[in-house]
Amino acid sequence: MLSKKAFPLRINADVLAAIQRWADDDLRSLNAQIEYVLRDALVKQGRVKLVQKVLTEVIENEPKE
Repeated sequence: MLSKKAFPLRINADVLAAIQRWADDDLRSLNAQIEYVLRDALVKQGRVKLVQKVLTEVIENEPKE
């Protein structure tokens, strides 16, 4: 089972409202939507490897020479 860690987040009220509307549209909780957006950004930037639809694995970046 994946462990989850609580993390306090300060966020602009307008950004939070927009994410809440997006979460409502996708039938997700606000917390799940924030995690989805962060995971998607990490995968797109090559910071984590997509293992399953909801699981990601941290990959070590090789140092650039």
